[in-house]
Amino acid sequence: MIDVAQYNKLTYVVIGAAMEVHKQLGCGFLEQVYQQAMIEELRIRGLSFLSQKPVDVFYKEKKIAVYVPDFIAGYRLRIIVELKALETIDYNQIQMQIINYLVATTYDVGLLLNFGKRSLEYKRYVRPEKLQSSV
Repeated sequence: MIDVAQYNKLTYVVIGAAMEVHKQLGCGFLEQVYQQAMIEELRIRGLSFLSQKPVDVFYKEKKIAVYVPDFIAGYRLRIIVELKALETIDYNQIQMQIINYLVATTYDVGLLLNFGKRSLEYKRYVRPEKLQSSV
């Protein structure tokens, strides 16, 4: 079982960076603007991250696709970070999307950051226990 508490500091830093970006830019920009601002803010905070690094997706040991996450944050512990800039958001769809990303990458924690509203929205997701040993 995943010890989610070990990810608290990392998610705290990423959410803090997103709050600063949202404070500076507000809502209303396209996702790419927030992507670039997050790159700068994560660098300022000294956080290790990869931006839009392709990740192979396998099916029965055969590579079938490439997934490109917005960010992979962290070094020893890694989390998938998904950015959105939407006024309305379907959290069930996003949850399924991020859970699939976690299963495909074998990472344990994902983070949604939505810059599309007056206040930053964020939500942390954990790879379901039943899928932790299957990958």
